[in-house]
Amino acid sequence: MITLWHNPRCSKSRQALALLEKTGVEIALRLYLKDAPDLTEIEALQTALGLKAIDMLRRGEKAFKETGLSKDSQDADLRAAMLAHPILIERPIAVKGDEAVIGRPPEDVLTLL
Repeated sequence: MITLWHNPRCSKSRQALALLEKTGVEIALRLYLKDAPDLTEIEALQTALGLKAIDMLRRGEKAFKETGLSKDSQDADLRAAMLAHPILIERPIAVKGDEAVIGRPPEDVLTLL
């Protein structure tokens, strides 16, 4: 099963979901804006992605600038911002077991199959 951290308003997220649905794989949707992750989940996601926290963030979001974040912010501060403002989490993210990938481009989610 693949869990897709999904925002239905995002075209890339919808594209990733459509690609996964075409494969017939079982999908669990995580509507992370409505069901916000806790710090443990954000840390586990970062580990699964194998990325620095800054690479998990949507730096163009208004909340990024409003919170005073920058590319030089500490990982702990960036994770705290994701916790407080889930809209900052890049999307879509596909998770399978202890592996994860950001669907940018959406076809990247297929690497988990």
